[in-house]
Amino acid sequence: MTAGSSNGTANTSYTEFLLLPFPGLRESRYLLAIPFFSLFVIIATANSVLIYTVRVEASLHSPMYLLIALLFAVNICGASTILPKTLLSLMFYASHISLTGCLAQMFFLYFSTGLDCNILLMMALDRYVAICHPLRYTEIVTTRFLILLTLASFVCTLFVVGPVVILASRVRFCRSNVISHFACEHMALMRLSCSDISVNKTVGIALRCIYNITNLSFLLASYSKIIHTALKISSGNVRHKAFHTCGTHLIIIFIGYSSRLSSSIVFRVAKSASADVHNLISAVYLLFPWAVYPIVYGVRTKEIRVNFLKLFRRKLSPF
Repeated sequence: MTAGSSNGTANTSYTEFLLLPFPGLRESRYLLAIPFFSLFVIIATANSVLIYTVRVEASLHSPMYLLIALLFAVNICGASTILPKTLLSLMFYASHISLTGCLAQMFFLYFSTGLDCNILLMMALDRYVAICHPLRYTEIVTTRFLILLTLASFVCTLFVVGPVVILASRVRFCRSNVISHFACEHMALMRLSCSDISVNKTVGIALRCIYNITNLSFLLASYSKIIHTALKISSGNVRHKAFHTCGTHLIIIFIGYSSRLSSSIVFRVAKSASADVHNLISAVYLLFPWAVYPIVYGVRTKEIRVNFLKLFRRKLSPF
């Protein structure tokens, strides 16, 4: 580890850190490994089971369900980025992480959450075409179209997350080598800086605002048009199915955006709050959506629920 200075006057910078989640709990922190491990199991199992259901059932090989499966895959990747290291930190007091590892974790963490939002946009576009232009749906929403959309989502997320991580890599860290957080979130790492980080803060806030406002505007416009078109559908069954499907997507959107936006507001309002409070806020906004998404889709989406139960019964049956 490179030596550092607590007063920030040294020219050296830490390159090795300790992840110390919930520092205020001291000796009892290891008990938190139980709920965090349970969350990891729920996220990994629920998302994996529904991905498997979509993969093996031919009736679910339509664009909408493939996008849902992609969302589940991103959930698993996001949880796998932070939770194994978090569990080590909780069970063994703290865990070592290099600056490179910390920046990599930060990148994949924000890349996963950003990709989540972009997949929700792709779902909105899929439902817009399906309900507003049903006769042209198969012509427009092709495999090639989905691949291009997915690549565009990856590139867009990269352009949003990349600058934040690159700027963070140029900061000098000499206040401490202890990150009082369960993950290498941007501000948790920036608290250890002893150089000017005003550009980092400005770029981070600007990119988040532009990204969220653009996404929410597109979602609002899409679902407004979808609802308007659905209300004009003469068939009651078709109209009900359209509302039910879009209602499920809107619940997912509400869970994702409300948890992230509310946590961002609370995080900034409660600047004087303890590190434990900030850890809890981050845990809620990061882990709660990943655990809830598959449950919402599994319960509310009839096709997924029916096919999952069919697979479950098939596995239990000896013949």
